[in-house]
Amino acid sequence: METTWLYAFLSLSLSLLALLFKFSSKGKTKLPPSPGPALPLLGHLHHIKLPLHRTYYNLSQKLGPIFSLRLGNRIMVIVTSPAIVDLHQERPRSSNRPLNHVGKYIGYNYTSLVASPYGDHWRNLRRLTTLEVFATTRLNMFQSIRHDEVRLMLKRLYRNSYQDFARVELRSRFMELTFNNIMRMVDGKRYFGEDVENEEAKLFRHLIEEVVKLIGASNPVDFFPVYRWIDYKKYEKNWAGLSTRMDSFMQGLIDEHRRNKGRNTMIDHLISLQESEPEYYTDHIIKGIIIVMLIAGTNTSVSTVEWAMAVLLNHPQKLDKARAEIDNLVGDDRLVNELDLSNLPYLHNIIMETFRLFPASPLLVPHEASVNCKLGGYDIPKGTIVQVNAWAIHRDPTVWDDSISFNPSVLKKQKMLDHRSCYPLGWEGGLARAMA
Repeated sequence: METTWLYAFLSLSLSLLALLFKFSSKGKTKLPPSPGPALPLLGHLHHIKLPLHRTYYNLSQKLGPIFSLRLGNRIMVIVTSPAIVDLHQERPRSSNRPLNHVGKYIGYNYTSLVASPYGDHWRNLRRLTTLEVFATTRLNMFQSIRHDEVRLMLKRLYRNSYQDFARVELRSRFMELTFNNIMRMVDGKRYFGEDVENEEAKLFRHLIEEVVKLIGASNPVDFFPVYRWIDYKKYEKNWAGLSTRMDSFMQGLIDEHRRNKGRNTMIDHLISLQESEPEYYTDHIIKGIIIVMLIAGTNTSVSTVEWAMAVLLNHPQKLDKARAEIDNLVGDDRLVNELDLSNLPYLHNIIMETFRLFPASPLLVPHEASVNCKLGGYDIPKGTIVQVNAWAIHRDPTVWDDSISFNPSVLKKQKMLDHRSCYPLGWEGGLARAMA
């Protein structure tokens, strides 16, 4: 009986929301074109298929470089034109992030760099991370850590391939490499690997797995607020519990560094800034910066390196040419280091082509219009989600020569879509640009 009343209540609520939405949407607003009439309540959800960047690309071929979708009670605008993406003049009016559970629970109630709304706080965070955390001079201080982690990964790969050459699995190795790189810079300790089995490392790995799992899950509440009243699939409860455990872990790291000063880590540096400006560099700000580094700098880097390896294995002649270039410069008595890249133009072109064809984030992190504004000649109402399809732009034949071919011999004549569309392998200012 209770279930029957619940569904009846939801049906009535959804009907009322539909009527309100219908009347509120009337007027002279000129939205970007949409793919046919929207279904009641659902809008254009029936058009959504995975992978999203390919679905949006197919829709753009019919609707043009900017189009809109109604998803539940939200409007989303997708852009696939580099001319329209040039939002420098529009940026203050469309730079907010959509409010979601990631920003609320992992972004410390929308105060972290990637979740904070446009304003003084966001500008201060960007200045802090650019000058104090991700500056080239500071990142160069950790170059030995990156070199050491690469050496350890290669040793494990050699050992595994020697035992069973047919079964070399790279993704997990790249994950270990990336997380250990970041955490050794941040905290001074390794948390991933066959030789790391302490309780702290196990807890950290478990927390990261939960974060990745929840971030990858779609939440109907974002488009159907009525589900918030019943906590659909306990999504809110799960986020709240994970947030508490993640916060406790991060606070433990900060407290440990307060007790044991003198380490050369990013946490130590942030604590020293806190001592000079305690009213601004709070523990929440420090923890938010660390979590952003983990989320924005791991899966993206792993995906990029994995794509680079895959595309080279599918183009053996290009792989041989890259190997020959490295052998001529580096030889066989040492590993390639970061300083060699400027003298390895073919390898550099391989990296750039990987960024272009296989962006780690095919759809850039969405923005939300903070006020009514114009974009591409269309009206963008306040609250509209604006998303850029970088994958489509990087393969646009009107922008790129031979747009779908992997050809590192000649860099494409057009620059890639801003630095936000790709995440570099190294840390030399890359993560700061990627999160801008």
